[in-house]
Amino acid sequence: MIYPENFEQKIGFDEIRTLLKGRCMSTLGTEWVDHQVQFMTDYDSILKALTQAQEFARFCETEDDVYEENFFDLRRPLLRIQPENTHLEELELFDLKRSLMTIHALTSFFCKHNDEDAYTYPALAEMATGIVAFPNIIRRIDEVLNKYGKIKDTASPELLSIRHQAEVTVRSISHNLRTIISDAQKDGYIDRDVTPTLRDGRLVIPVAPSVKRKIKGIVHDESATGKTVFIEPATVVEANNRVRELKAAEKREIIRILSELSKEIRLHIPDLLASMHYLAHIDYLRALANFATSFSATVPQVHKYPCLDWVQAVHPLLQQALKKHGAKQVPLDVTLKGKERLLLISGPNAGGKSVCLKTIGLLQYMLQSGMPVPMRENSNVGIFKDIFLSIGDEQDIENELSTYSSHLLGLKEMMKRSNAKSMLLIDEFGSGTEPQIGGALAEGILDRFVRNGTYGVITTHYQNLKNYVDACPTAVNGAMLYDRSRMQPLFMLRIGHPGSSFAIEIARKIGLPAEVVAYAESLVGKDYVMSDKYLQDIARDKMYWETKREKVHRQEKQLEATLANYEQEVEQFKAQKKSVIAQAKAEAQELLQQSNAKIENTIRAIREAQADKERTKEIRKELSDFKETLSATDDNDADIRRQLEKIKRRQQHKRNPKTPSGKTESSAAPTKSVGEQAVVRRDFREGDFVRLKGQTTVGRIEHLQGRQAKILFGSMYTAVPTSRLEPAEAPQTEKITQVATFISKDTRDAVYQKKLHFRPETDLRGMRADEALEAVTHFIDDAILLEQPRVRILHGTGTGALRELVRQYLKTVPGVKTFRDEHVQFGGAGITVVEFE
Repeated sequence: MIYPENFEQKIGFDEIRTLLKGRCMSTLGTEWVDHQVQFMTDYDSILKALTQAQEFARFCETEDDVYEENFFDLRRPLLRIQPENTHLEELELFDLKRSLMTIHALTSFFCKHNDEDAYTYPALAEMATGIVAFPNIIRRIDEVLNKYGKIKDTASPELLSIRHQAEVTVRSISHNLRTIISDAQKDGYIDRDVTPTLRDGRLVIPVAPSVKRKIKGIVHDESATGKTVFIEPATVVEANNRVRELKAAEKREIIRILSELSKEIRLHIPDLLASMHYLAHIDYLRALANFATSFSATVPQVHKYPCLDWVQAVHPLLQQALKKHGAKQVPLDVTLKGKERLLLISGPNAGGKSVCLKTIGLLQYMLQSGMPVPMRENSNVGIFKDIFLSIGDEQDIENELSTYSSHLLGLKEMMKRSNAKSMLLIDEFGSGTEPQIGGALAEGILDRFVRNGTYGVITTHYQNLKNYVDACPTAVNGAMLYDRSRMQPLFMLRIGHPGSSFAIEIARKIGLPAEVVAYAESLVGKDYVMSDKYLQDIARDKMYWETKREKVHRQEKQLEATLANYEQEVEQFKAQKKSVIAQAKAEAQELLQQSNAKIENTIRAIREAQADKERTKEIRKELSDFKETLSATDDNDADIRRQLEKIKRRQQHKRNPKTPSGKTESSAAPTKSVGEQAVVRRDFREGDFVRLKGQTTVGRIEHLQGRQAKILFGSMYTAVPTSRLEPAEAPQTEKITQVATFISKDTRDAVYQKKLHFRPETDLRGMRADEALEAVTHFIDDAILLEQPRVRILHGTGTGALRELVRQYLKTVPGVKTFRDEHVQFGGAGITVVEFE
């Protein structure tokens, strides 16, 4: 229920309708605004309308060329051809075709599944279900009309023949007229610049009245001045008559074609009217999307139960008016917490109390009419069954009711009909009569509203009402703030304490005589006057300390976040340190194995070279180059160099071991006979593990050819006579194949600094689509590079287009493990949490 009947006019919703209708493309949309946009109380219906508006706004933002905006109201022409022997005109058919093409494009797009086998716009898909676009009618109209909406010559064989005959006849007439004009010009009857002209559908020659008898024919007309007459030569009279006959035949054939096509359309008029209804809805949604963009309107969190928790709410009409003068509106934060149901707003006159009341009434009415509203998307809006309004001059002259009587009559209706699901909007509560009695009655009525559990916003100047609310647990005081230093209102609502009227200060500002102001002060008493000042001082101090508290709270949050990041980075650094040490050990082991193989192969090659000094020199140079390569990999790795030195010393010792007597093993050991060597020799096969006699490195036979074997030692191949090999056990540990990777110190430092200052959260709100995509691309790349386990992307709810864009991109990133909405307490669908593999 809405009370009073002129509710829309009082809160300005009729102007919102006007703005919407001005953005519609046709009468389809304007009539939808007038008849379909109504106050609703059913939660599902409201949510459905809001979702449709939200999805279409996102569709308009992300899709550019899906359809052409052809919105033509063809309901009357369709109803007109319901009787037989009626037809649509060419332009009507042309408009029908273009409208049906728009409907076909939209329904096809909305009912198409995306990659996840779901609808991209579910609410719009549901709206398009069952709507017929009539592609056959579009095709038939295309067969008859050209791209300019005119009947084609090929619409029928008869029409083609008629138009061809008419064209041939007209050409013959033109030829004859040019001949007649040429002869007359030679004889001097007419001027040189005379050409045939058309009069009453017939080709004629303009001549002077004095020579009209020189040309045989019929005078059809003369000019307004009488200086020119128009003669149809006798030789072309029959031809002109033939042209007129053909034109009449052409018109009859066109009517026959249009009637035949209209007969086909007549069978589908009910479905066509339903399609027109759908087109009207689309026209309205398009206008609403444009309106929402102009006023930064969003769809907040909507609840089934009554509630009031608004953030940065703005009156759209006031915003538009102020914008024209280069000013900005101060947004309102309106919140009723816990058991609070009533908000009593007080403050100075012209301080914004009535604007605040109208803003609440207008935005609540807009939302329950299925429209996005200009407030932050994290606002919480409830559904009310009734809205009662008492504002302005309610004087009723016809019923001989005064302003106060009309005011009381409205309050009586509110007390009678309001309940816990109602919203009350009362301006200047209790005013209009003797203050003491008016205040007492107002307090009694307010108590009734409190006991009914009714939600509401009430403005007043009465001190007794402020005191009542201060002691009531289900009501709260609010103040429109006032700058006492500059003596001007701030238009800011502060909930939690009452406001002051500042009557004395305002009286001084506007220049009332000082003795009048002093007399008023003496009547009310100094304490009462000073109480307003103390009240404002308290409010100012409270605002100051609340601002300080919020600032400290933000800094604490930032400090906690920074500390948590540092702790996380320390843990990651420890884990990374262990990983680097393990990797270094593995790389060192690999280098040691390669070095061992290289040194042993060098020793073998020197032995084989024997006295060949040049060959020995080349082999030693190769060993020296290999050692330099190893040293160049990392100059700071002293452990690896020490290990290489130990390996060389050990190999040198193996090559020339000392016996206790000081002789080498080669001289001390008895030389085996040829027969003994033959006993040790054995047959080898490919794949056997062997080692060189007197060596410890184990290799594997890769290929045998006669008495030569190709052996794999580590990563090096060596050709060795089988006589120098002896069997060996397979190595116990697997060969490490990890490739060493060396990163410069500058690179490591740069990555560490980037990781130290990296914030695992980015804010895309307010960005265009291309800016947001570029920002999130760099952000995700940095997160993967720095091995972040989880990041947060703030994109807001809005129309949902930015959220969809971000998530479509995340699906293409290989390193992304999962992404999801943030917990509802920390942002919900306005934030996407990304986790990496």
